[in-house]
Amino acid sequence: MSSKKDNFSTRLLDWHSQQHRPMPWKGERNPYLIWLSEIILQQTRVEQGLPYYERFKAAYPKVEDLAAAPEDEVLKLWEGLGYYSRARNLHFTAKYIARELEGEFPTTYDNILKLKGVGAYTAAAIASFAYDLPYAVLDGNVYRILARYFGIETASDSTAGKKEFAALAQALLDVSQAAKYNQAIMDFGALQCTPKSPTCTACPFQEDCTAFQTKSIEKYPVKTKKLKKRTRYFNYLLLNTTEQIIIEKRQQKDIWKGLYQFPLIETSALATVAQLQLDEVWQQYVGNSNYQLIRQSKPFKQTLSHQYIIATFWEIQLSQLPSVQDNTLLLARQDLYNYAFPKVIDWYLKDNSLYLNLI
Repeated sequence: MSSKKDNFSTRLLDWHSQQHRPMPWKGERNPYLIWLSEIILQQTRVEQGLPYYERFKAAYPKVEDLAAAPEDEVLKLWEGLGYYSRARNLHFTAKYIARELEGEFPTTYDNILKLKGVGAYTAAAIASFAYDLPYAVLDGNVYRILARYFGIETASDSTAGKKEFAALAQALLDVSQAAKYNQAIMDFGALQCTPKSPTCTACPFQEDCTAFQTKSIEKYPVKTKKLKKRTRYFNYLLLNTTEQIIIEKRQQKDIWKGLYQFPLIETSALATVAQLQLDEVWQQYVGNSNYQLIRQSKPFKQTLSHQYIIATFWEIQLSQLPSVQDNTLLLARQDLYNYAFPKVIDWYLKDNSLYLNLI
């Protein structure tokens, strides 16, 4: 393997010198903005994350600005990007840096790694891009490139595999220009050695690439775990009077914590009104009062990393709204768009905006 290692960084950097992939964070040395871009791009395609980065940078140009923002405002700006724990960690860490570190971003890899929401990959990216420290990034792109080129059979999602890939990535790093090297290998994975249909015919590593030479590109990287997703059925109660509607803030340790929703009844399958009436949430909000079921929506489906959400929306007209409970708000319908909702609710609201305004 040593001979394959020898010119790896040189060939990679030569390839990168001929590429042009402009991004607003490329060449950035401000650790706050690098951190902001890296958190936004975690588990997110660049095309999707780019406008969010621009909006966050405009709204919060300094870490102190982000720290001073209300959580609801941060989550609203993040709305639609998914994986909302990233936004909460971003806000928590901004407050920590602003208040505990007096606005000074950590300057060492170990201290960057201590920040909430920052893992080894993000710490290496910030350390190298902001301070040119010699730490190799290791994300999905790098796993794929190294596995294909070296023909690594060890599962990348195993403990042994993570250690093997981390050691190899660090060994290949050009420590004299860590930032350039890390940017090059990330771009190579995004532009050349892509997950599907990589451009092997014009690849500078073609002659030595194990996957290409053995016609086994789709095999790498090897993984042991097959993700199993569960299906959950959400029934949202849109409780209307002439003027107002109820929403509540999700508090439990579950998906979408901190976002808003309509009162929710979770069932094991698609439900009927008769089944919903037996639930304590229905009893709490509707009980035995007079109501009119205006309509039941079609199921809206949202796919998350570990689960499928199938949401049905029940439009219910009440003569008067019940008293507001903890973590619930009574709103005019036109104010709904000021709050951050899960994507599946946002889809419903956009699909039914005219209807909601006319009730």
